[in-house]
Amino acid sequence: MRCAVGCGHLQVGADIGYGIDSVRGDANHPVNRGLACGRGIRETANPGGDWLTRPLVRKDGELVRTTWEAALTRVSTAIEDAMATQPDDVAILGSGQQTNEAAYLLGKLARGVVGTRNYDANTTLCMASAVTAYYDAFGSDAPPPTYDDIPKASSHIVWGANPAVAHPVMFRWIYTSARADDSELLVVDPVRTKTATQADCHVQLTPGGDEALARAVLASLVETNRVDRAFIEAHTSGFDALVARLPTVAAAAKKAGVSEAVVARLAAALERDTLIYWGMGVNQSVRGTATSGALVDLCLATGNLGPGTGPFSLTGQANSMGTRVCSSKGSWPGQRSYEDPDERQTVADHWGVPVSRLPAESGPGPVGIVETAPSVLWTVATNPVAGLPDASAARRAFEETFLVVQDAFRSETVEYADVVLPAATWGESDGTAMNMERTVSRVRPATDTPSGVRSDRDIIAGVGARLAPSVFPSHRPEPFAVFDEFRALTAGTNADCSGISYDRLNAELAVRWPAPDAESSGGYRYYADGQWRFPTPSGKARFSATLPAALPEPASDDYPLVLTTGREPDGYNTGVRSRDGDGAPVRMRINPATAGTYDNQITDDQTVLTSRRGAIPARVERDDAIPVGLVWLPIHHPMTNELTIAARDPRSNEPNYKQCAVALSAPSAALHEKAAISSPEGRR
Repeated sequence: MRCAVGCGHLQVGADIGYGIDSVRGDANHPVNRGLACGRGIRETANPGGDWLTRPLVRKDGELVRTTWEAALTRVSTAIEDAMATQPDDVAILGSGQQTNEAAYLLGKLARGVVGTRNYDANTTLCMASAVTAYYDAFGSDAPPPTYDDIPKASSHIVWGANPAVAHPVMFRWIYTSARADDSELLVVDPVRTKTATQADCHVQLTPGGDEALARAVLASLVETNRVDRAFIEAHTSGFDALVARLPTVAAAAKKAGVSEAVVARLAAALERDTLIYWGMGVNQSVRGTATSGALVDLCLATGNLGPGTGPFSLTGQANSMGTRVCSSKGSWPGQRSYEDPDERQTVADHWGVPVSRLPAESGPGPVGIVETAPSVLWTVATNPVAGLPDASAARRAFEETFLVVQDAFRSETVEYADVVLPAATWGESDGTAMNMERTVSRVRPATDTPSGVRSDRDIIAGVGARLAPSVFPSHRPEPFAVFDEFRALTAGTNADCSGISYDRLNAELAVRWPAPDAESSGGYRYYADGQWRFPTPSGKARFSATLPAALPEPASDDYPLVLTTGREPDGYNTGVRSRDGDGAPVRMRINPATAGTYDNQITDDQTVLTSRRGAIPARVERDDAIPVGLVWLPIHHPMTNELTIAARDPRSNEPNYKQCAVALSAPSAALHEKAAISSPEGRR
């Protein structure tokens, strides 16, 4: 479970002692049929990082060992004290690294016991823009296509994603399909990524120009009368209003930094059965929702909806889809609406809490949560000190809050903690997970956990039982009991999992939702028996009305370069499991021509990269895959977010990780003044 492809692995525990002896792909698993990537195998069998093995509390400025009873009592007392002021004074940050069962319990505790709006489950940092666009278009979240549609497509357009690196098993399916006769792979990305090197066409656009390019392609299709009028009229709404505000092809192409010939090439690809895949290069932007909606619009306008076609957002973390469906972040479990009073009452009744306790709206996302400076902040399987944009500002907020860190590994965030709760990781956990195409799989432990470590599920229930024993009657709930509670709450919803039981998963290994009964399993969404049915008020899919926001920080004389971030083949989230040596300069990829303009100021071994928020040491790697004027940093390095900006998409609240203005200079005392990674010592 290294990413959201959802591969099934067979794991063999060590004969003697603790640990996993070997890992391989499960040939019987219906998702991957035995395929596995090197990263998934390595990081399951032998993850890096400093393992946490005992609860810790801060005493006289130092983290010292304590008992589970003392640690959980201290956490629950701090939460109770903050709740007495107001529920929003408690903030909770979850992660796509939890099982469905843990994510469900964390949301139940945050929303049903504490009643805080300051809660997020990871999606606002990676998938919120795609989620918002799906709701806008279809009235429901999650991609309409599945992996079964990949071999059926003729055109594969990968936009702002690098699945050859981030999702290798899935990319193998895409590449195999694209190599068939009369099929093709097109990649839209400012960087010549590993995926782009294997494409039939690489469109190298201006950073931040994605929405403009998508609108240029749609304008070209409209001007040449290559839209599917029959599909549009029968099954969609809002097309004429969208066409009325489309830019000209020439103007939009110029804004995107491409030629009109490139626009025509993309438009031609959409005349065939097309899957459009997109990832963080689209989502992590102030234009994320607008661009995601524009990509969905391309599918709707060309009739590319249905088996073998459609808009397919690529999810990152192992259980990001599960947190979207289970965690009560953007919707109640099963995609029950926050705005619907009947749905709120259903959830309150199911949990046995007063409906007045449930927050009225879903909250601002992690950046906004940290900006509120809550009295108590509880992080679960996430590393916000390194992972949030404008990390130095985030760290200042962490210094002022009572911080609870629940994780398997010692991260940068642990160093700011008042209480540390050591948790199990994949290979030690029991429960379920949900991949990006809506498939639920069983997750089983291959090895026991050390005596000082507990599962996320048990830790959350332990706190919940102290705060509200009527809502959390068990300190150690069985995973199947938690899942049964969750799936019962999804019955009759757009994300119906009520027909998926542990017995069924034990027999079938994996089942895709919607699955309203024990025999059904979801396929392509919204299309059945030759009919389209969308869960919108009109019953039709809707073209996007979201306008793109201005980029928050264009290049300037003082900061003439543009920073973007991306994944490395062996990288894992903020790198706690996989990075090489703490304190090493970040690997900065830059075009040789760009580097050449700084030859008198920089050295390849160590250079300083600066933004308006911080400065970090960098090791220059000259790479003509990076366009002139762009600087590329890995998302996994703990220093990268010293530079990024905390601007957010106005609708999804997703941060703008992918574009900000930076400058290069020689190492100097200024680097230390700006403090690449500040020490928490002396903060209390």
